[in-house]
Amino acid sequence: MAGISPPDGKGRAGTKRGGKSGKVADFRYRPPSRSNDSQRADAGVVQQRSCSGDFRAARDGPATTREAAWSDRQAYAALDLGTNNCRLLIARPTGDSFTVIDAFSRVVKLGEALTQTGRLSDAAMERTIAALHICADKLRRRNVHLAHSVATEACRRASNGAQFIERVRSETGIALNIISAEEEARLAVLGCHILLEPGEGPAVIFDIGGGSTELVLLEKGEGIPRILDWQSVPWGVVSLTDTVGAWEDTPAGRTDRYHRMRQRVADSFAPFAQRIAGSRAQGDLRLLGTSGTVTTLASLHLGLPHYDRRAVDGLIVPAQSMHDISARLSSMSVRDRRQLPCIGPDRADLVVAGCAILESILEIWPATRLGVADRGIREGILRSLMADQLGVPAK
Repeated sequence: MAGISPPDGKGRAGTKRGGKSGKVADFRYRPPSRSNDSQRADAGVVQQRSCSGDFRAARDGPATTREAAWSDRQAYAALDLGTNNCRLLIARPTGDSFTVIDAFSRVVKLGEALTQTGRLSDAAMERTIAALHICADKLRRRNVHLAHSVATEACRRASNGAQFIERVRSETGIALNIISAEEEARLAVLGCHILLEPGEGPAVIFDIGGGSTELVLLEKGEGIPRILDWQSVPWGVVSLTDTVGAWEDTPAGRTDRYHRMRQRVADSFAPFAQRIAGSRAQGDLRLLGTSGTVTTLASLHLGLPHYDRRAVDGLIVPAQSMHDISARLSSMSVRDRRQLPCIGPDRADLVVAGCAILESILEIWPATRLGVADRGIREGILRSLMADQLGVPAK
């Protein structure tokens, strides 16, 4: 994978959907207009860039507040707005890595009904704007030095995606960049590749999102692996669930629905499967997944009473266990899935689509073990920012 280019701040949200996004641009947090800002007087210190490159408080305040802002300004932020979730991570550099100082995650369902309408709905945009206001408050209060905020498949696909991005900028001050599927895959690899099992065999990293799934074939070697091939398909847990549509919640209906999901995903993966077929014969296959699907299934594998990132991130799970759990979940009623620890009402239906995607990946890349990562795009963004600004190796 090529080195990371310096930020130039010239990128624009709303570029042609699906096109390459090029280098990682410097999309700084921009305060909203004064009228919007005055309505949110409790938001804390707002940061803006001065002409000289220094940072200053936009509001007057006590001297102790200003001094704290100056002494605490080297925080970096990554915001990932997906089809289903809005996630923020704020961290400070620590040696050649970073320490998380704040985080936020909320299910916003931005891509709800997008498959049917081709547009982001008013209700979905309102939910998302509310979550992004919380993110904006955290960016202010944590005195963020530099932020990079990205939007993925829902905004790439929606006919009103670019208009929504401008609304977000106007109302919250957050400048979202609609990144390409290729850039999404690259950032996911950068954020989680360190969790790949050591070995000489070829490796695949995948990211099951809400609106798309990315698969990446990596070259063997030390450090940041080079991407040999990649594929993005428009099937994530939300888009696949919406496309398959209504079903009869009976054993036969659930079986038929799952079969249709598997077939649709397999057809989309077929070109990538053909291209990487030769790599499957080169040694022990390594596989690493980053998504809510794999972390949820890993939690069920461990029998956790509630989700625990420390137990899941970096876990190696037998692939057969993932097949078994997927078969069990897909055959259960929605009501029964809601009762399972680590699933609940938000994931009770969507997790079935995730299982269908995961099983399709395990068919085209039949590794005996699956690595699980509770990290990805946001961590990749942070490493990119810190590599550009501080010369911290993007490991």
